[in-house]
Amino acid sequence: MDPVSLIAIGAGNRLRTYMHYIETHPDKARLVAVVDPDRVRRDSLAERAGVPPERRYADYHTMFADGIKADAVIVATPENLHFEPAMMALDAGYHLLLEKPVAQSYGECVAIADKARAAGMLVSVCHVLRYYPIFVKIKEMIESGEYGKVISIHHTEEVGIDRATHSFVRGSMNREKDSNPMLLAKCCHDLDLLLWMTGAHCRRVSSFGSLRWFRADNAPTDSAGRCIDCAAEPRCPFSAVDLYRTRGEWTRNFIPAPGETIAQVIDRQLREGPFGRCVYRCDNDVVDNQVVTMQMTDGMLVTLSVNFFTQRDCRDTDIKLTGGEISCDGVTLRARDFKSRRTTTYDFSHLAKMKYHGGADMALINDFVDAVRNGGGRLLTGIDDSLEAHRVIFEAEKSRLTGTTVIFGD
Repeated sequence: MDPVSLIAIGAGNRLRTYMHYIETHPDKARLVAVVDPDRVRRDSLAERAGVPPERRYADYHTMFADGIKADAVIVATPENLHFEPAMMALDAGYHLLLEKPVAQSYGECVAIADKARAAGMLVSVCHVLRYYPIFVKIKEMIESGEYGKVISIHHTEEVGIDRATHSFVRGSMNREKDSNPMLLAKCCHDLDLLLWMTGAHCRRVSSFGSLRWFRADNAPTDSAGRCIDCAAEPRCPFSAVDLYRTRGEWTRNFIPAPGETIAQVIDRQLREGPFGRCVYRCDNDVVDNQVVTMQMTDGMLVTLSVNFFTQRDCRDTDIKLTGGEISCDGVTLRARDFKSRRTTTYDFSHLAKMKYHGGADMALINDFVDAVRNGGGRLLTGIDDSLEAHRVIFEAEKSRLTGTTVIFGD
């Protein structure tokens, strides 16, 4: 078989992840065009893939107008810009690998699913957690019935303070109107994971959350608009100078222009870019804490908590069943049997040393490429399977804003 020919719309971090698969599997996939408004990102990715200059585009409208012969499109644009390129790709007859979230409203999500179904095109949504080995094991344990039926689940998304300040305070996902609600941007994976692991459907949902801390009224009295000019910076736990310059973390998207060093990019960000701003004086409005509670159709209770204020960057899952309990901290999985009083422990610490979500990113794109090569087949993360999680998120946001519990109809 010829390799699957792919068009990349968006040349950021997610596409660079999938580029690793393309580079290591040249017999299965190749990149034939790149779209990104940022010339540095666009050319950097195109050079790696050997994409010629005439197939490098600043705008996807121009790319679609050229009618490029290809099998599939990867949409990895900013999260508020998924709907239009996804619909255009399906209209043009391309299969679609679509980064989450699918779109910014439930109606748009359904429209993409309907168009794909009518056109007979594959759409895989990048819910990578369905491929993560520790969650695959949990799903197997639930489905086996060995520990009885699920009574309740408490799942915590430990976002981590560095990720939170980088993405949701200073970064591009810090405003709902320009991006998405935090729950959709960060926890779309988690809601999908919980529904997938249990096979349950939501009956009603309620949510609470607010922007409690990262506001101007909480700023130290001697603080400044930028960390680099700030008297409070040496004692501030949210210092951009410490995060980017001293520790050198969260700089993957700081791509140097030709002839520029990463140190120069960091210095420019600190002095004039969005990532040098004081966390208390940004233009952010997304919540910095939230909880979602669901009652499922079989009576199961599922709670999702979102924590910014932690140094941990992981997911904790605690499942109570009629015959035992299962707990997971992202590294160790423990299953306790009520009858035998036996605890079985599974060690997944090796995943922390593996890139690309413990290999889950590579498994996801491999499944998509194989489905395209084989002319179809069941996708683990097909768009129809993703719709319910998106609906739960939109209804949870309605609950948060109105203070009501949302009851699902048929």
